[in-house]
Amino acid sequence: MSHDHSSHTEAPNPFATGFAGRCPRCGEGHLFAGFLKTSSRCESCGLDLAFADSGDGPAIFIMFIVGFVVVSLALIVNVLFNPPMWVHLLLWIPVTIGLSLALLRPFKGIMIALQYRNDAREGQQTDDDHAAE
Repeated sequence: MSHDHSSHTEAPNPFATGFAGRCPRCGEGHLFAGFLKTSSRCESCGLDLAFADSGDGPAIFIMFIVGFVVVSLALIVNVLFNPPMWVHLLLWIPVTIGLSLALLRPFKGIMIALQYRNDAREGQQTDDDHAAE
């Protein structure tokens, strides 16, 4: 992935563009063609988005964040009100699913924008790596 920043004086903030689901290079075009499917290229600046592969990164962050929030809230509710287990299930299953779905797209956008900004690529093994063993 080659970056041509010559036409843009200042690169957009990767957190703002990723959260908004915008192109990591220009900050204008749409990053997503569907809920989580990335566009093939930016309709504004023409950036080829084939490099965009966030992998499992967003899911890992979301599991930690949602897990912390839901477990903390469940403990607080349990200490304050001591409801039966079915109330916990009725409350926390939808909250967990809703928070996970709400955070997935922004976190994927942020990971892709950071991947672009830092020129991150998949690790590759070379012959030099085998010689070191």
